[in-house]
Amino acid sequence: MNEERKFAKALETLCALAKEQGDTVSRKQLEDIFSEAGFSLEKQQIEQIEEYLKQKRIGVGEPVDPDSYLSEEEGRYLDLYLKQLEAQEELTEGEKEAVTLSAMAGDRRAQQQLIQVFLPQVAQIARLYAGQGVGLEDLVGEGNLALAAAVGELKGASSAKEAQGTVAGRIMEAMEDLVEQSAQEEKTGEKLAKWANEVQDKARSLAEELGRKVTVEELAQESGMSEKRIREAVRITAEQIDYLEKEGKPGDGTGQGF
Repeated sequence: MNEERKFAKALETLCALAKEQGDTVSRKQLEDIFSEAGFSLEKQQIEQIEEYLKQKRIGVGEPVDPDSYLSEEEGRYLDLYLKQLEAQEELTEGEKEAVTLSAMAGDRRAQQQLIQVFLPQVAQIARLYAGQGVGLEDLVGEGNLALAAAVGELKGASSAKEAQGTVAGRIMEAMEDLVEQSAQEEKTGEKLAKWANEVQDKARSLAEELGRKVTVEELAQESGMSEKRIREAVRITAEQIDYLEKEGKPGDGTGQGF
């Protein structure tokens, strides 16, 4: 096993241990795991690993503060949001259980009341997903939608505790899905940007060689890229790729448009 794979394996082992310990590891555990893998870490390497763990929401020595991932604007939004909810009546555990049982039975008034009970929890759950590419306000909005849907689908629960766990689980799943969707969109955006840059570079190279702007057909022939791919890159960049001759728009009699 090469050094990079050994290092990655040690990181994987460390993260797995952290999950078992509530997303926390000690400095000694960190050093021991890498020592067993054959690494003698320097201070800078340890700091880099700790920064990596922080991005994974894993604390070294103590849990990571979820609020450290909030921007100032998100912090203000969270404070205002929670303050607005302070006015609603707080239920005892017994009252909350009674409301949950009534909601499970299909009582619409109880379902609305249960939604109100869970609103502060939505905000607290959203804090756990902050800093992962989705704004806090969007996380709260998605969580609230999941909350409303989940409360109306509790008939199959066997107890109030199970129903409440189901609602919380649905809220978390919705936020996780939103974060994952955002990550996929970011990857797609990066891929498209790389693609457009590649077309731009090849168009520049050919145009400089010929001493003029080039056509899509010429670029496709010389670069090996398909005309479809080139035109898609042009569309993505709103026809801002230099060195390419603009084609006629459909129906104007001058040729095929991008």
